[in-house]
Amino acid sequence: MGAFNDKVYEVVRQIPYGCVSTYGDIARAIGQPRKALFVGYAMKSSLEEGAIPCHRVVYKDGRIYPTDEEGNPTVQSIMLHREGVLFLDEDHVDLAACHWTPGRLDAEGRPTDIDWAAEMGDLF
Repeated sequence: MGAFNDKVYEVVRQIPYGCVSTYGDIARAIGQPRKALFVGYAMKSSLEEGAIPCHRVVYKDGRIYPTDEEGNPTVQSIMLHREGVLFLDEDHVDLAACHWTPGRLDAEGRPTDIDWAAEMGDLF
């Protein structure tokens, strides 16, 4: 894999059993806050089946894909249910109950190891 993926996997391995994190959380934790989509690519390309708990990474609203094309529960849904992750409905985990955020955060919930003014420019 590449250095980016290795950093992603390092953070994802830290997500505790029964908790979830978001693609954006992982991107911010590795200092790449605009690369949530690439975190998704890293999850999809993970070759270490079982060694990286990819099923614990969800969308920012807690959404997962609960069923496949044939209507069967997805591996992600099955594994999260087995871990006791609470769901709001079939498609969304309860982030208020099981959200894990990596690293230290400032008062606004952002990782403290990123220069936000430099990263976000005029948007900051």
